[in-house]
Amino acid sequence: MIRRFLLILLGISAIGASPAAAFWEYGHQTVATIAFSQVQPRTRASILWLLKRQSVLETPTCPAKTIEEAAVWPDCVKTLGDRFSYSSSWHYQDFDVCKPFDFKANCKDGNCASVQVMRAQRMLADRKLPTRDRVMALAFLVHFVGDIHQPLHAAEAHDDAGGNGTRASYGVIGGRTNLHAIWDGLLADRAISTPPGGPAGLLSGATPAERKAMAQGSLEDWMRESWGVAKDSVYPTAAGNVCALPAGTKASGKLDEAKIQALIPVMRKQVLEGGLRLARMLDEALDGDHPEVAHPPRPPRNAG
Repeated sequence: MIRRFLLILLGISAIGASPAAAFWEYGHQTVATIAFSQVQPRTRASILWLLKRQSVLETPTCPAKTIEEAAVWPDCVKTLGDRFSYSSSWHYQDFDVCKPFDFKANCKDGNCASVQVMRAQRMLADRKLPTRDRVMALAFLVHFVGDIHQPLHAAEAHDDAGGNGTRASYGVIGGRTNLHAIWDGLLADRAISTPPGGPAGLLSGATPAERKAMAQGSLEDWMRESWGVAKDSVYPTAAGNVCALPAGTKASGKLDEAKIQALIPVMRKQVLEGGLRLARMLDEALDGDHPEVAHPPRPPRNAG
């Protein structure tokens, strides 16, 4: 038990320090598993066809043989140095909770989550592209849709880099972590594993009609919702009215067990919505007929 606690603390220090850190593995894998369970049969077949060709990525230390592995591939390749460093800013798009929501903000030269989600979907749909490009697009799409449903990949307060600059205590863990790390992993892992846990448990918490409603809306709507969760729940629960702080003041916060319990349903809903919306985007690219996505002719059924 002590060893596990120490490993958690080491994980916090390693992951929580970087503004580009993304949902920890369990969050991304759960979003991916939910999506894979909800897509249309032809979409699922196309995903499997692409994943069988993941060797074209030439990243043996970062495999993508399953959709769950593909979901964490964009984080894994950060360890490969300059080769994929261009994608570091694609994992987030932080909108200030103390200002009106502006979907086009913080996206210099298209290097942000919203533009890259749409780009990945278009590339996944384009069957004229090399297989390598489409496999990579699949991994990026699965990962980035998960990212934007972690509220602190779509929000910040007073330039705190999506909560990385806001020190926070989580339960018995004192000020060794920050708000971003809490929502990336500690709270996400707790929420997903709370009974009924896992992808099936999250799906069981919504009726088919509710799931259908959750999948509606645009990418802008989804990012506004994540920003709203940060504005209305993430910051106030941990640190109070951060927008009232004087400029340059660093916020800090504390999440005790009562606050954690109150936030678990919020986090579970974010993960479930991420999975359902990802399924919709995958269907649009691989099975559906979406006006904003190019759909070149499908290859013969026995191709490859």
